[in-house]
Amino acid sequence: MKFRKEPGFEERVGRAAEAKNKALEALKARPAIDPAVQAERREAHAARLAADAKARADKKAAALAASEAAESDAQLKAAEKRPEPTDAERKAARDARYAARKSRK
Repeated sequence: MKFRKEPGFEERVGRAAEAKNKALEALKARPAIDPAVQAERREAHAARLAADAKARADKKAAALAASEAAESDAQLKAAEKRPEPTDAERKAARDARYAARKSRK
């Protein structure tokens, strides 16, 4: 029966070095990017960054406006808040609810 020989450390290191060299050669063999194309890509990237920044600023402004609106609503509700009812008023309201419940039966 034939057993497969497991590669040793030196063989694995050698193969890794060969793979690295092969990848570097492939990278070096790639043609250089045309300067015009590179400039166009940079402009497109800058435009995307500007659009993203504008979108973030708009979103932040909308959130600020929404929080200001919520704050003004809270202030209006606080201004409209009625004073706490007295004990006599609570008792009268409870008696009215009780009487309404009895009258439904």
